[in-house]
Amino acid sequence: MSTPGTPLRVGLVGYGPAGSFFHAPLIAATEGLVLDTVVTGSPERRAQALAEHPDVSFAATADELWARSAELDLIVLASPNRTHVPLATAALDAGLPVVVDKPIAGTAAEARELAAFAERRGLLLSVFQNRRWDSDFLTLQGLLAKGELGEVQRFESRFERWRPQPKGGWRESGDPAEIGGLLYDLGSHLVDQALALFGPAARVYAESDIQRPGAAADDDTFIAITHTNGVHSHLWMSATTARLGPRFRVLGSLGGYVTYGLDPQEAALREGLRPGEGAAWGAEPESAWGTVGTDDNVRPVPSVPGDYPAFYAAVAAALRDGTPPPVTALEAAAALDVLEAAKRSAAQGGTVTL
Repeated sequence: MSTPGTPLRVGLVGYGPAGSFFHAPLIAATEGLVLDTVVTGSPERRAQALAEHPDVSFAATADELWARSAELDLIVLASPNRTHVPLATAALDAGLPVVVDKPIAGTAAEARELAAFAERRGLLLSVFQNRRWDSDFLTLQGLLAKGELGEVQRFESRFERWRPQPKGGWRESGDPAEIGGLLYDLGSHLVDQALALFGPAARVYAESDIQRPGAAADDDTFIAITHTNGVHSHLWMSATTARLGPRFRVLGSLGGYVTYGLDPQEAALREGLRPGEGAAWGAEPESAWGTVGTDDNVRPVPSVPGDYPAFYAAVAAALRDGTPPPVTALEAAAALDVLEAAKRSAAQGGTVTL
């Protein structure tokens, strides 16, 4: 671990969309962290990383990081899903704390084994669930904390897109080893948000389809969760939605909250904008605010600014001060329980009890 007052040195494995658009800029924007090394064998991605982070070093393989474990303080895995468990295991074995992009693993059992290994090693293991810091999610948390909706009865949440032509690549592969498809991609976010808001799942029902010609992995999936507290979560993830529904529709005994569109942070990061630069980070225009109430009495709700930088600020605090990690591996395992149940339900029909 670096000495007090010096930045924690981060090794980032992978510089595809996850590494370049999300992790690298957020790490670089976090006080107390410095992007030290990027692992990529691609000359094009090395050139991109050097242009965006001029002081960064490179490694061709993750094994080179384990050999330099004394020079690093944190490993971030933004590599393909199938590599998450073996790379995280190797990093922890080398004595390095780890942040893993979602999903942490292909199964809940693997996630729990990884969590137990990290605990035995006395090392941080956290999962990048950035959508807990979306503007709409933070706004909804505030409404629930104030009791403005009354007793919540149903939570509807959607990540829908209109992509009638498959892009290809491992995310759309039908090979189970790749852990591709929307269930594990967008579903990881949707389920994590539902569990964070309304607690453990008791029962799961799902429908899953491959609708696009030439597609090999699920591209249109629905999950219904009955939480132990009685709340029902209905979650949609789709690449085949020609008319998009609301991002959230939350129905309670006193009123409902409805909001459309996605948090602006991903688009800003993809455009090359960085936290701390220009306009207030994560802020939504008034035209994007959601509404709360009933059809007879509805009012706009100012959006709480989204805050992806809070994730890595919490990671830095956990490493420096021993505070809890922002997302634990056991929380990720609970979400994987639901995803596995959804997969079984869609394949076999019927409801799965957890």
